[in-house]
Amino acid sequence: MFEQQEHKKITFIGGGNMARSIIGGLIKRGYPAKLISVTAPTDRTRERMADDFGVNTFEDNAKGANDADVVVLAVKPQLLDVVCERLVADMGGHGDKLYLSIAAGVPLEKLRTYLSGAPRIVRSMPNTPSLLGLGMTGLYAPAGAKNEDKMLCQGLMEAVGKIVWVEEEAGINHVIAAAGSAPAYFFLFMEAIQKEAENMGFDAETARELVQQTALGAAQMVTESTLSFSTLRAQVTSKGGTTAEAIRTFEEGALSELVAKAMRAAVDRADEMAKQF
Repeated sequence: MFEQQEHKKITFIGGGNMARSIIGGLIKRGYPAKLISVTAPTDRTRERMADDFGVNTFEDNAKGANDADVVVLAVKPQLLDVVCERLVADMGGHGDKLYLSIAAGVPLEKLRTYLSGAPRIVRSMPNTPSLLGLGMTGLYAPAGAKNEDKMLCQGLMEAVGKIVWVEEEAGINHVIAAAGSAPAYFFLFMEAIQKEAENMGFDAETARELVQQTALGAAQMVTESTLSFSTLRAQVTSKGGTTAEAIRTFEEGALSELVAKAMRAAVDRADEMAKQF
C-alpha cells in the first residue's frame, strides 16, 4: 500500500463510521497513528478515536487540518458547504492540500467552490461493507490530476476494500447504483427469502441462518472463481430440477429487467441530488 517515505499527514474532518473504518484500516496496515488527525465536535467521538486508534484529535477543524497534507472530507453532504467554507476561512486559504471527499452526491464543481478554488480534489464513493474492510469504492479525479494524488487516494480507500476509477464524474453515480446502494438490494432479497422460509415453518433464527450462511457461501464461491456469474448459476441448476424451476419463475417475473430499472432509478436520483447542492 504505502511505502514509509510516502506517509503523509492526513486529517479527517468528521469522525463518523466511514472515517473510523478508513482510519482503522490504515492503522491495521501499519500507517503511523501519529500522522493521522481527526476533527469532531463532540468530546465522546474524539475520545473514542484517540483511545481506539491513538490518533490526534481536535475540536477545531482548522487546527486539525492546518499541517495536513491530505484532508478527508467525511461530513454529511448537507453540511459540507458550511464546513468547507469555514475551514478555508479559518486556515486563511486552502494552501496546496489534497482533498478527498467521501460525501455522497456533491459534485466536484461544488466542492471546488466550497473550498475556494482548491485545485487538488478527488471524489470517492465507498459503500457500507467498508465498515468490515470489504468495501467497494469508486474514485474520480479530474483531468490533469497528479498521479501521486490519485495513488494516495487509492491507497487510503484500499485500506477498506477494493477500488475502481471512473473516467467521467457521472461514473460515480453509476458506482452508486452498482455498489453504493447495492448492499441494500441483497439485503432485500435475503429478507424475502427469510420471510418465505418462516412461512414454510422455520423459526426466525433458523430462517436467518439458512439465508445468511448461503449468501456468505455463494459470495465466497464467486471470489474464489474466475467463472462468470451465469456459469456459476448454471452449475447449480440441474435441468428439470428444483433450482431450474425457481430460476424459471424469476425469469417469468422479469427479474433482470426489474434490477436494471432499479439501478437506473438509483442513478436518476443521484443526478437529482447532485443538483440540490
